Amino acid sequence: MTETPTRLLVAASGTGGHLFPAIATADSLSDYHIEWLGVPDRLETQLVPQKYPIHTIAVGGFQGKPGLGTLMTGTRLATAILKARHLLKQGNFQGVFTTGGYIAAPAILAARSLRLPIILHESNALPGKVTRWLAPRCTQVAIGFAVAARYLPKAQTTVVGTPVRADFTNESEPLEFPIPDHAPLVVVLGGSQGAVAVNRLVRAAAPAWLEAGIWIVHLTGNLDPDAHSLQHPHYIAMPFYDHIAPLLKRANFAVSRAGAGTLTELAITKTPAILIPYPYAAEDHQTFNAKVFAQQGAAVLIQQQDLTPEQLQGKVLYLLGDSTGLNRMAEAAGSLAVVDSANRLAEVVRAVVV
Repeated sequence: MTETPTRLLVAASGTGGHLFPAIATADSLSDYHIEWLGVPDRLETQLVPQKYPIHTIAVGGFQGKPGLGTLMTGTRLATAILKARHLLKQGNFQGVFTTGGYIAAPAILAARSLRLPIILHESNALPGKVTRWLAPRCTQVAIGFAVAARYLPKAQTTVVGTPVRADFTNESEPLEFPIPDHAPLVVVLGGSQGAVAVNRLVRAAAPAWLEAGIWIVHLTGNLDPDAHSLQHPHYIAMPFYDHIAPLLKRANFAVSRAGAGTLTELAITKTPAILIPYPYAAEDHQTFNAKVFAQQGAAVLIQQQDLTPEQLQGKVLYLLGDSTGLNRMAEAAGSLAVVDSANRLAEVVRAVVV
């Protein structure tokens, strides 16, 4: 008699930072029956349906000062909890796994009301307010950075790293760009929302880099009106790029924001970096992430308000000219990588949702 597979509801929504770790973990649970819970018109509605059945519930986040908007968001949250509870009961799900986003709160609270096991993954060094509130209500909280545990004193935590897409750990496809093998390559990463301020700094510094024979691949995001203002045969600008693994494996250096997912990719590919945290991230959590890498010697942390084009230009040229120092940074980045993070997180799920 064939055993019925364990039914797991994955709740992950919003950005790649929430979705890619959830997808990687779900893919490591091939013996489970998995369905997805997300939010309409978010990235999951594009990435998930080809892999897993998806359900969506409209819910927003709590932002700004308390007022009418907060009351409306609270009402939507209560409605979302009831809908999630109905879905969990109707689908006979045996547990919930979430990596955050707006959908995390209703999924966790609905599962809690049904006394179902819950696993929450937190990728940032400084967990957000919602995570700090919900973590004690979860059966297990898996964390990407060990330092995050100090902010979750009432939760059961275990360090697993942050899962990445399979092409980072598998043999990835060749680089699509005609960059000579001997040429130094700098990759600029602004995160899923882009980074207009970083883009401006890079474009101002880039002429000196190009003159020095450096190639640049610049992922600008789609919010920069000046994205194509710099033209050069060795400067490649595009809003996004799907095949980031071979690009970072080829890169000698990166200039990047400090989202947890991007840092995980830099660690696995052993890519030294200058990290410029997004200054308006909630509770400045990108700075907390970047400090972990800077303290390890894997990256240089510079706050956006402290950085001029001349400083960025000189720092990159200096670091690329110091092969010994660059190798030390690469090895330090690699020491922060948890290559089997998806499998570790899957094992946490297996231990809790049976």
